[in-house]
Amino acid sequence: MPVLTRDEAQTRAQLIDVHRYTVQLDLTQAADPGADTFDSRTVIRFSALADGATFVELKPAELRSVTLDGRPIDPAGLTDNRLALEGLTTGDHELRVDATMRYSRTGEGMHRFTDPTDGETYLYTQLFMEDVQRVFAAFDQPDLKAVFELSVTAPEGWTVLGNGVTEHLGDGTWQAAATPLISTYLVAVAAGPWHSVRTEHRGLPFGIHCRRSLAPFMDADADEILDVTRACFDRYHEKFDEPYPFDSYDQAFVPEFNAGAMENPGLVTFRDEFIYRSAVTDTERQTRAMVISHEMAHMWFGDLVTLKWWDDIWLNESFAEYMGFQTTAEATRFKDPWTDFGVARKSWGYDADQRPSTHPVAPDPDAVPDTASAMLNFDGISYAKGASALRQLVAWLGEKDFLAGINTHFARHKFANATLADFIESLAHATDRDVHAWAAAWLRTTGVDTLTSHVENEGRRWTLTVDRTGSRPHRIAVGVYDRDLADARTLVLRERFETDLPSTTAAAESRDGGRPALIVPNDQDLTYAKIRLDETSMETALRGISGVPDALTRAVLWNSLRDMVRDGELDGADYLTTALVHLPEETDLALVQGVLTFATAHIAGRFATPEERPAALATLGELCRDLIRRTEDGTNPGLRLTAVRGAIDVATTAEPLRAWLAEGTVPGGPELDPELRWRVLARLAVLGATDEAAIAAELDRDPSATGQEGAARCRAALPEPVAKQAAWEAMFTSDGLSNYLFTATAQGFWQPEQADLVKEYVPRFYRDAVALADRRGPAMAEAAGRYAFPTPFVDAETLRLGEECLRDAAPTPALRRKLADQLDDLARALRVRQSVGRGEGKG
Repeated sequence: MPVLTRDEAQTRAQLIDVHRYTVQLDLTQAADPGADTFDSRTVIRFSALADGATFVELKPAELRSVTLDGRPIDPAGLTDNRLALEGLTTGDHELRVDATMRYSRTGEGMHRFTDPTDGETYLYTQLFMEDVQRVFAAFDQPDLKAVFELSVTAPEGWTVLGNGVTEHLGDGTWQAAATPLISTYLVAVAAGPWHSVRTEHRGLPFGIHCRRSLAPFMDADADEILDVTRACFDRYHEKFDEPYPFDSYDQAFVPEFNAGAMENPGLVTFRDEFIYRSAVTDTERQTRAMVISHEMAHMWFGDLVTLKWWDDIWLNESFAEYMGFQTTAEATRFKDPWTDFGVARKSWGYDADQRPSTHPVAPDPDAVPDTASAMLNFDGISYAKGASALRQLVAWLGEKDFLAGINTHFARHKFANATLADFIESLAHATDRDVHAWAAAWLRTTGVDTLTSHVENEGRRWTLTVDRTGSRPHRIAVGVYDRDLADARTLVLRERFETDLPSTTAAAESRDGGRPALIVPNDQDLTYAKIRLDETSMETALRGISGVPDALTRAVLWNSLRDMVRDGELDGADYLTTALVHLPEETDLALVQGVLTFATAHIAGRFATPEERPAALATLGELCRDLIRRTEDGTNPGLRLTAVRGAIDVATTAEPLRAWLAEGTVPGGPELDPELRWRVLARLAVLGATDEAAIAAELDRDPSATGQEGAARCRAALPEPVAKQAAWEAMFTSDGLSNYLFTATAQGFWQPEQADLVKEYVPRFYRDAVALADRRGPAMAEAAGRYAFPTPFVDAETLRLGEECLRDAAPTPALRRKLADQLDDLARALRVRQSVGRGEGKG
């Protein structure tokens, strides 16, 4: 099926101007599992700016009728997803399309979900990039903005939500208020027997919505969710001159959502895992607050002002990512989200930027020739690296000038479209600094710079030089720390000074006070670069990282150690030893979670050889048990929960997990809620210490959607040939799994402890994943490449088979990108195994 090219979009935008869509959706049979389709009727009013021809897009199950200005067009003229509109004359036109469209189980288009808890059915749209065509006919490109009027007929007892305030007209029919000018990909509908909490703020209706079966859990958190929403809304009105541009603000927590959330104007959709059924840490609550803030930022940057073409997707995502973290810190009770960004999100960007698939934050338009290539840029570069670049820009430019430029941008381009050039011009209007040069250095280049410290000292004088590998200018803070004379385990800040790289002076400045114990370039994490400490500071970090007083500084240091492990410059065992000694003293939960995740998934999971893995798991087990012991007084439930989760994931024997499950609690707490019960059972399945009967019994206990996923994960993890065969067929043969059930099955399938059992599936993966991506589309291709890849097999043969697949099997663009990234990570793991201790690592 053809994808839209940039040239085609430009040609169409020069020919037509779209005014209004009137869309009628009939969803009355949605609750019938035998009804796979819904009716979609669309009227598009548009003008031709010259005589010519163009096309409209749709992906129907059946195209019943089409008329253009009252003249019938043969539905048989639909070729793939395009219907030609010939003979347009200058002036106004009306296109009418009557079609049936298919419900989705992949999180694209009109996704349908039946809740196994109570049998209720829910629908929501995800129309990003090209998926509006799965719901109604459209001129589907972001710069053909229009007014949208939607009416939806749904089963009695349902509520329908839309971009604007919806009104129930009777007989199951709902009418959404007409939108301002928005892009096609931002239209949204959510329909079902929602549980809702509604309020008003600053004269606007606010609402939060979830499945009925999640009602008690959302009600328990409703005050926190709405408090965050109101606080961010008010803070954005302090930052931005343009008022919120839509008539209401609804947030719907929806099932089986592929992304974290989607910024539909007036109706933001979130994955409903953000409605917590089980205990979570405060860091996880902080993440939810940040996502709420992120999506709200999009109401201005993305919805009010929208990219012209998909090469500028970073303008949406980098801005929202930066604002999401910054506004969470400024407006909510979560005051230190940048630490979580530093240890979790930023590493996502660093990793992506060191793969062959890297791209500039703002790629050249010619590098994004069509929508298929654009979809590949939703990655750690567009989000984390872009947000890091904006944070560096604010440090260099100053927040006052930055916000002035942003407000100029909104005023110039509201309810319209803009490009990188427009954005830079708006910034330039607010400052005398050369933002064009900054953009060329930061937004048009690839790769990660490395900043390496060198220290010379003589007597009480010392001199720092920072070598830069790379080409970007950096404005950094340097933290200078001494050991506390009263407690040698503690470091105290002597001074923090700012400097520019490359240096603007000919010689480095000599400083007084004696050689510091620790010197941290990029203290406070204001730039985006790998950091290499001088020898003395490195020794201090390894032996005393928990004594550094500031969490954000510790995040910089942990990231440096992480990078060195990935580059083969630091043995993973040394990283684990540092974690074993210092995580028990760590006070920031985001750092504990980030370090444990890297140590478990990357060091024990990939970088350690099969012979080294037991020792790595033993170290991690010892660490988690230490954390559990230190939290027995109940004063830090988040840390205790993190430690219990970690202990489960690295367990090498069935005890004490089996006892915890039987007793329903960890001694001293916490009680095993559904998430912990499924986590324990999954690990027991990996270890061969449970069976199908126990999984079925647990599913009877928790028949929810999350329970269904837990059971699928456990069944796929059983070390039995018949279980592996059943899981493989469910993933790659039947096409009956939804996106979430596919992911859960894939997560259970590959286990390092079961390498001999599943080795035969490695070559099958490449063949079957290519076929799956062809059949089921980009979302499932992404899931297959991310979760079903044979990650435990770090060997030359798995790499060879993958390279052969890329070369000869013609995988779809989405799958090709995921495979290329996975294979680069595999090659890196092989290099790490070969180079540690021999100084051969490379970035």
